[in-house]
Amino acid sequence: MLRTTLAGLRLHKSRYVTTVLAILLGVMFVSGTLVFADTLKASYEKSVMGSATSVDAIAVPEAEDGVDEEGYRLEPVPFDDAVLDDIRALPEVAAADGLIRGQAVLLDAEGRAFGFTPPAAVAFGETSRFSASEGELPAADDEIALATSTSDQTGFEVGDTVTVLDPDQEQREFTVTGLVNFGVDAGYSFGGAVVLSPDTIQEMTGASGYSEVNVRAADGTSAEDAATAVATVTGTDVQTGAEYGEEMAASAGAQTEMMRVALLLFGVIAMFVAGIVIYNTFAILIAQRQRELALLRCVGAKRGQVFRSVLAESFVVGLVASALGVLAGVGVGAAGARFGGQLVDSDVTASLVVTPTAVIVGLLVGTLMTVFSALIPAARATRVAPLAALRTSATASGLEKGTGWVRVVFGVLAFAVSAALVMLSRSMDTDPNSLFVVTGAALIAFVGVVVLGPLLVRGIVRVVGVPLRRLGVPSMLAVDNSTRSPRRAATAMIALTVGATLITGYSVISASFETTLTAQLEEQFPVDYQISAQHPPGIQGATEPEEGAEEASTEEGAEGASEEGVTDGEAPVDEASGDPLVPIEVQEKLAASPMLDRVMSQRSTYLEDDSSPESIPLPVTAFYGAEVGSDVKGEVVEGDLTDLESGGVVLSQNFAEGMGVGDAYTVPAPSGDLNLEVTAIVEDDATFWGAIVTPDDFSAAFPEIAESRYLHLRAADGADSAEVREAVYAAVDEYPMVQVMSVAEMKNQFTEMMDIAFYTIAAMLGLAIVIAVFGISNTMALSVLERTRESALLRALGLAKAQLRRMLSVEAVLLCLIGAGIGIALGVLFGWAAGAAVLPGLVFSIPGAQIAVFIAIAVLAGLLAAVLPARRAAGTSITGALASE
Repeated sequence: MLRTTLAGLRLHKSRYVTTVLAILLGVMFVSGTLVFADTLKASYEKSVMGSATSVDAIAVPEAEDGVDEEGYRLEPVPFDDAVLDDIRALPEVAAADGLIRGQAVLLDAEGRAFGFTPPAAVAFGETSRFSASEGELPAADDEIALATSTSDQTGFEVGDTVTVLDPDQEQREFTVTGLVNFGVDAGYSFGGAVVLSPDTIQEMTGASGYSEVNVRAADGTSAEDAATAVATVTGTDVQTGAEYGEEMAASAGAQTEMMRVALLLFGVIAMFVAGIVIYNTFAILIAQRQRELALLRCVGAKRGQVFRSVLAESFVVGLVASALGVLAGVGVGAAGARFGGQLVDSDVTASLVVTPTAVIVGLLVGTLMTVFSALIPAARATRVAPLAALRTSATASGLEKGTGWVRVVFGVLAFAVSAALVMLSRSMDTDPNSLFVVTGAALIAFVGVVVLGPLLVRGIVRVVGVPLRRLGVPSMLAVDNSTRSPRRAATAMIALTVGATLITGYSVISASFETTLTAQLEEQFPVDYQISAQHPPGIQGATEPEEGAEEASTEEGAEGASEEGVTDGEAPVDEASGDPLVPIEVQEKLAASPMLDRVMSQRSTYLEDDSSPESIPLPVTAFYGAEVGSDVKGEVVEGDLTDLESGGVVLSQNFAEGMGVGDAYTVPAPSGDLNLEVTAIVEDDATFWGAIVTPDDFSAAFPEIAESRYLHLRAADGADSAEVREAVYAAVDEYPMVQVMSVAEMKNQFTEMMDIAFYTIAAMLGLAIVIAVFGISNTMALSVLERTRESALLRALGLAKAQLRRMLSVEAVLLCLIGAGIGIALGVLFGWAAGAAVLPGLVFSIPGAQIAVFIAIAVLAGLLAAVLPARRAAGTSITGALASE
C-alpha cells in the first residue's frame, strides 16, 4: 500500500500544487514570525548587552519611599562628587565616570519646542556605556550629539546647527557632531535625548550630581567583586554590566514577545484557512478516486489499509510543503528583521537567528494540520464499496449528498445562538471582556455558514443567476454548474469567507473608531487650533501616586503661576504642580487678531481635598470665552450642561460619588470655601475632569490665576487658512516653548495612524485571502479534471474555446463573490459589535470605498483562480477526452 500511495502521488502530483502552496504559505508565516522575533530579540540583547557590558559595574541612585508635598513620588538623589571620588579610590576600580542628566529644550526646524516634554540632556566621561554610533561625541562648548531617535524625528543630522534653550530661555546654537544610539533604554527612547560636553551640561540644564556611575574593574578583579566594592560606597544595590544589560534586554524582550504573539495569531488564522483548503482538496480527491479505491478493495485492500494510505498521502504532502514553508519562513523572517525592526524602533544588529523551535514548530504545524484535515476524507474513503469499481465513470457525487432537515435545524440554531450572543454583548457595559462574547458569536456564526453553506450557495446563485443567464450561454452554463455542486462550492468558499470577515470586520472597527473620535473631538471642542506650553525641564518621569491624578495634572493645570522671573520668551510655570502655562501676552495678541473669531481659554487649579474619592487632588476648571454645553460638550450622565451658571458646578463622575443634581458641593478655595450647587454630572474625560465652574466664580476664588493651560482658537468665517496660521504663529513667535497644534493636523495624524494600522493588519490578513484563492483555484482545477468528458462534449456541440474559458471564469467569480459577500456581511455585523463593546458612544461607520475595493479584488481573484483550469479545459483534445472512458 505504501508503494501504491507513493506511486499515486508521483502520478497525480499536479493535483496537489495549490494545496502545497496553501500549506507553504501558512507555515511560512508561522516560521517567519518565530525567526523574526528571535532575531529581533537577539538584536536587543546584542545592542543592550553590548553597551552595558562595555563597563563592569553600573551604580544608580535609589529613590526613597514616599511622595513629596505635591504628591509626586520622590526622585532619586544623584550621587555627588565625593561619592564618585570614593569610588575611584577603591582598589577594585580602574576607572569610573558619572553621567549627569537633566533636560534641555530643543527647538525643531520651525523654532518650536520639540516634544511634549523636553528631551533628556546628558553628559558623560570616557568611562561610559554609551558611545557615538555616527560621528563623534561633543568636546567643545558649542557641540552637541543627538540620540538617533531624536535625529529621525527632527530631521537633524551630523553637521547641522540646532538651537537649545538654556534655563533662562536664552537661545544657544550648537553644531551636531555625532549620533548616539541609546538602544531600548526607556529613559531616553520615549522623549529623546541630546548629549552635551561635561563642561556645558550644568550651564544648559542646571543639573548637578550623577544619575549613573559607570565603572571599569581593576586588573585581576572580577565584575562581581567590583560591583560589591562600589556598593559599599554608594549604599545601594550595584549591578554588573551584564546584570544591568540582562534586565534591560528582558524589558525590551517583552515588546518582542507581544509582537510574536500578535503575529502568531495571524499565523493561526492562515493555518486555519489552509486547513479548510486541505480538507476540501482531499474531500474532492477521495470522491474522484472512488473507482481507484474500490479496485484496491477488490484486490484485497482492507479498510484500515485504505485509511492509512490516505493519511500517508496527506503526511507526505504536509511534510514536503512544511519543509518548503520553513525555508520560505527563514527568508521572510530575515526580511522582516531587516526592514521591520523599525516597527519597534530598533535597528537590527544581530545576525539571523534560526532556532530549532522555529524549524520544528513549522514542520509540526504544517504536517499535523494536513493530516488532521485529511481525517474525515480518509474515513470517507473506507466507506467506498468494492462494487463501485464497476461504475462506468468517476464522479464526486459522494460530495453531493442532500441537505437534510437536521443540517437545516442545526444551521439555523447556530445563527440564532450567534445573534443572541451579539445581543448579550450589547446589553453588557462597555468592557473589553465583552469582546470574548463577540468572538464566540462570530465562531458560532462560522459554524452556521459551514452547515448551511450548500443552501446559501444554491439560494444566492439562483438570485444572482437570473441576470447572468441573459448574458449568454457561458454564463448560463456557469450558473447551472454552481447550483449542481453547491456543497463543493460551499466548502471551497468558506476559506474566503473567513478572510473576508476578518478584513471587513477590522475595516469597520477602524472606520468607526476614526469617525467616533473625530466626532467627539469636533463635538467637545469644535476649534481650529490648540495652544499649550511644553512641560518645563526638570520634571521628566514624575508621576502621580493615585489613579487619575496624572490626567488631572496634565490636562487641567494647577493653582497660581507666579509671574516673577518670567523673562521675555519664557512661558510661565505653575509653581504648585510644575504645569506649564500659556503667557497672558499670547492670549492678548490672539484675541486682537481679526483672523480669529473666538479665543477660548481653559484655566485650572489643583486643590487638596480630603473629601474627594481616595483623597485625589481636586481639579477645578473654568472655560473663559466659551459656553459650557454648546462650545464645550461632554457625555452627560445627569442634568444639563447648559444649566451651569454662577453658583453652579459640573462634576465628573469620579468626583461625584453619592451626589446628584441639586446637591450642595463645596470647593475648598484658599480664599474661602466656594459653596456651589451641582447642575450636571458628566462622564470622565480629558475635558471634564473634576469640578467645572463659571469664569466669574473661578476668578473670584482664584484671582491670582491669569494664565491658561490651554487656548482653543476658532478662525473667523471666510478667513484664509494660510493667513490664520500666520497670525497664530506670529502670536507665539517670542515664546518657543509654547506649542501650536492644528486640530486638522491632529485629525490627520490620527487618520494616518489608523490607516497605517489597518493596512498593516489587512496585509497580514491578506495572506488568508491568498490561501483561500489557491483553494478555489484547486477546486476549479479538480472540477475541470472531473468534467473532462463533459467539457469535450460541450466543445463537440459547438462551444468555442473562449466560451468555455468564460464559463469557468464566471463560475470562479461567482464562487469568490459568494464567499466575499457572506464574509462582508458577517464582518460588518461583528465589526460593529466588537467596536461597540470597547468604545462608548460608537458612531457606526461602514467604509464603502474599502469594501468596494475588496469586492473588486474578489472578482479579480476569481478570474485568476480560473486562468489555469480554463486553459487546461480549453486545450484538451475533444476526441481524446470523449474516447478516454
